[in-house]
Amino acid sequence: MRTTATFRIGIAVALVILGQVGWPLQATLYGQDSGSPGSYLGDLTWPEAEVRLREAPLVILPFGAGAKEHGSHLPMNADAVVLEYLCAQAVDSLPVLVAPPILHGWFPAFRGFPGTEVADPEVFQAYVEEVALSLVRHGARRIVFLNTGVSRATGLPISIAAREIRIGTGTPTLVVSWDDIEPTELEAHMEQRAGGHADEVETAIHLFLQPELVHMERAVADYGGRTKDYPGYRPGLFSRDPADPAYSETGLYGDPTLAEIEEGELALRLMTREWLKALRGFAAEPLQRKESR
Repeated sequence: MRTTATFRIGIAVALVILGQVGWPLQATLYGQDSGSPGSYLGDLTWPEAEVRLREAPLVILPFGAGAKEHGSHLPMNADAVVLEYLCAQAVDSLPVLVAPPILHGWFPAFRGFPGTEVADPEVFQAYVEEVALSLVRHGARRIVFLNTGVSRATGLPISIAAREIRIGTGTPTLVVSWDDIEPTELEAHMEQRAGGHADEVETAIHLFLQPELVHMERAVADYGGRTKDYPGYRPGLFSRDPADPAYSETGLYGDPTLAEIEEGELALRLMTREWLKALRGFAAEPLQRKESR
């Protein structure tokens, strides 16, 4: 892995510009400092929850796969751990209320690998919608769906659920997916020529968040021979069938061997900046007048 002075100086400068965000490595979705402006629904008693659901400017319903392949070098909990991190940043920064996470979801691109998937997208959509509706029934004023998958994968059924809730109840909804908060400026600090899954970025993030579960000795570069220089959405697939053009022996796309912990810290700071920007902006969106409901 590279250790050039230029690279380390660039990362250091970027971190100084971004300032200190702070990340307690032992934080979980069900515990935070008592001084935090936000809170987790599961930490509250029901009378406290009744008040907080009505008063919180935003209620966050997070989704992140609890067990989905991320190459042979990263743990399958990768999406859920990033979910925990982003929720902790929201709770530490804003008066939000975070609902218990949804850890099982629809991810057909990885169906050939071990994991825990809700294979029917309609079932997953209905599941997400019902959980969100339970929050709305008890007073949630705005719902934010955090999706640590990408917008054109797990984000598709989540976005349909969000739209149905907006139309059916008048409650403002916002879907924030991984690709919404990964800024293009991050590319300047990465050396892989392409990526998208268990790559340099994701691997660096987990070197920072959970280094004890990252097996760098197993990391390999895999660009999969993918080419696409034409418009349109082509659903991705990591096939286990050697006869399939999308066959993947590794289950990754990119070069995780280039990852370094400083990159992971920078990536998380940049993503946190965009995540909090989304929350602050959406919290200012007008609500539907009660008399029109």
